[in-house]
Amino acid sequence: MRECLRRLVAALVIAGTLIAPTTLSAAGAPADEYMERGAQAFRHGRLDDAVASWTEALQLYAKQRSIEGQIRALAQLATGQAGLGQYRQAANSLERALELAEGAGDAKRIASVRAALGNVYIALGPPDTAEGYLRSALALARQQQDPALAATILNNLGNLLVVRQKPAEAVAAYTESIALATAEQHRVLRARSRINLVAVLRQQGTPGDAKRVLDEAFDELKSAPPSHEVAFTLVSLGLAYRDLRPALPAANDALLLQTGTVLNAAGTAAERIGDRRTASYAWGYLGELYETERRDTEALDLTRKAIFAAQQANAPESLYRWQWQAGRLLWALGNNDDAIAAYRRAVVTLQAVRPELSVAYGATSTSFRDSLGPLYFELVDLLLRRAGSLQRREDIAPYLVEARETVELFKVAELRDFFRDDCVDTALSKVTKLDVVSQTAVVIYPILLRDRTELLVSLPGGLRNVVVPVGLEAMTQEVRQFRRKLEKRTTREYLPHARKLYDWLIRPLEAELAAARVDTLVFVPDGPLRTIPMAALHDGKQFLVAKYATAITPGLNLTDPRSIRREKVKVLAVGVTEAVQGFAPLPSVAGELEALRTLFKTTTLVNEQFVLANLEKKLKEEQFTILHVASHGQFESDPAKTFLLAFDGKLTMDRLDQFIGLFKFRDEPLELLTLSACDSAEGDDRAALGLAGIAIKAGARSAVATFWQVHDEVAAELITEFYRGLQNPEISRASALRKAQLKILADPRFEHPGFWAPFLMINSWL
Repeated sequence: MRECLRRLVAALVIAGTLIAPTTLSAAGAPADEYMERGAQAFRHGRLDDAVASWTEALQLYAKQRSIEGQIRALAQLATGQAGLGQYRQAANSLERALELAEGAGDAKRIASVRAALGNVYIALGPPDTAEGYLRSALALARQQQDPALAATILNNLGNLLVVRQKPAEAVAAYTESIALATAEQHRVLRARSRINLVAVLRQQGTPGDAKRVLDEAFDELKSAPPSHEVAFTLVSLGLAYRDLRPALPAANDALLLQTGTVLNAAGTAAERIGDRRTASYAWGYLGELYETERRDTEALDLTRKAIFAAQQANAPESLYRWQWQAGRLLWALGNNDDAIAAYRRAVVTLQAVRPELSVAYGATSTSFRDSLGPLYFELVDLLLRRAGSLQRREDIAPYLVEARETVELFKVAELRDFFRDDCVDTALSKVTKLDVVSQTAVVIYPILLRDRTELLVSLPGGLRNVVVPVGLEAMTQEVRQFRRKLEKRTTREYLPHARKLYDWLIRPLEAELAAARVDTLVFVPDGPLRTIPMAALHDGKQFLVAKYATAITPGLNLTDPRSIRREKVKVLAVGVTEAVQGFAPLPSVAGELEALRTLFKTTTLVNEQFVLANLEKKLKEEQFTILHVASHGQFESDPAKTFLLAFDGKLTMDRLDQFIGLFKFRDEPLELLTLSACDSAEGDDRAALGLAGIAIKAGARSAVATFWQVHDEVAAELITEFYRGLQNPEISRASALRKAQLKILADPRFEHPGFWAPFLMINSWL
């Protein structure tokens, strides 16, 4: 919910802290005229027009071979790009400007461009890069005796220090920025630094001081002539007053009134200069304020005003938020059809700007699910409620399909956000719906909502839904208990939870599953359900694996389901048997790899041979059907910390993508990626998302992986049996895994699901 706020703050901060647009003395040169047009457009909040004008100026300066002109144009262009949330483009522009400035030996330009780069890298990361640019720029600004630039850099450095959780240093930076801005009579920068300082004071438990500082900032801005910078700063000030309310309950009414006053002043200032983009934020946040006070009709009027302003400004990054807000208000007012239509528009608008929203200035660890997931799931909730109010199957079906497709949009976006790349888009280019490729499999699509769980099931007769009166919180608690007890392989404490989850997720479907005569259940788990093996659910007599093969996929639209061509299987098997890099030895891996050599044509790299350079070389030079990795692996919430263990280092997800990604562009991609000893933290939904998305990331049609660290001997035996089953062209990958799991289950030593259940078939199960 706070993603748009971060973008707002980013646009505000960067608009005044890169290199502020200035009016140029028009000398009649076309390039200078375009620079002036861009500056005027920027002052009125027309950022797209500003970017277009500065781009044209850049091209003209390049033709004139004007180094100084190119530096100015690139710097201004970056200002507009950053204001639009296009941080990567802004960084590219500034890096070009820095190269030119360093070549020209222009110390002042070098300082200002480095400062701007540091500010952009607060959004892009890593923080070390941002801090390096900012501190070097600050040293140069002081060396050049440029207090105005130093004040700007110190404000931005304070923002970075807040992100780095160094509040005392942030306060010192903001305080010095305020002092320098005061000396330079730069009232807007002084106000902005005060607003940023307040966020730290609030966190430090001094809300009274925070209010005093905000009041001083408002006094700065009330008499300032209207401009884009002033209007945006007023919006930020209004939000700061709003956020202070919980910390000062005795002053709640006064702060509420002040929030409304400041946001109204922001909207009025923006309207006076024709800045429709800033006006959309001012009216939209004012509408949100009225919404929190349950003044829905007035809130809706303001929200519609914000929507109109955002449409005029061509500002989809704010438009989707106000469309979403309108949907909530319309539903609250009982206008259900209009509410659904507003939500649909919000999702469509968001899809257009989703990649840019994955990068946010001063972003915290807030996940895509937390920030934007509510939009998708609120629409899904309304669609399913509408379906539940209808009687005829032909009327119900479109709403069920739309609900599922809406969740699919979210899942694609979430996976892309998690891995921070475009791997999902590559998968989408080969889309074939999972629920139409096999008559012997049923896709079960649980949707976890606040007050209930809805199971969407693809049956031969079409898509249908089953409502389970168990909300997200209760489901999450039960799943967490189940996962925790499953890993305790010496007790049967898992059993009550296995039965309860079976009663919730499978029992309502038993009759129809039996009638459909299917042999495989493909789950599209969401949230906490991603962290547990469905095969271990129990009906009171037997595990689910005794009835069905199971598979999971992160989304119906995220795979390329085809059967393996068994006659041409070629395997690259790599592994580590010794203790390396602090990880325990895996002695059974040697037998696992040797067994694989007896089943398929296999190239093997073990221990000293399994180094990253050798793996890359093999994958580049040869076409393999299966990549088998028998080594430790760790899946974390942060994909940068997720890895597979090679003998000489850690194979990160990005390097895996680089190595295996070559297969994406071949006629036959990698059919199967097997990870026989990986681990994901119990209760970590994001780590489980990475595990479920590993096949997508690697460009493989399917993957076999494990939820937690497994018994070395069991892993070797189960994986060997899986590959033995895979030799049979009559059975699917999921069925081969099920047969292997049942063999382990039949051994009294290993009947506990902690031994056999963590093995997952991911994506294409055929």
